[in-house]
Amino acid sequence: MFRRLTICTVRVARSASAISLGLLLAIGAAACDKGPMQRTGEKIDRATGQDKVIGTGPIEQAGRNLDKAVKGLKE
Repeated sequence: MFRRLTICTVRVARSASAISLGLLLAIGAAACDKGPMQRTGEKIDRATGQDKVIGTGPIEQAGRNLDKAVKGLKE
């Protein structure tokens, strides 16, 4: 009985870890959706000391706006 319970526990733990890994990958993919201008702006903000821990710096925000405008023109 104890051995069977242990096997079931391991199976549940494996499936839970697989689900959490999938969620992390999905969140990571969504978070990396930055255009080239926004990535460049982020690097410039870091170099000039204007990068924020939460949110975006001014040049990164401008880069995001440029990327959105280009994407809007392409559509």
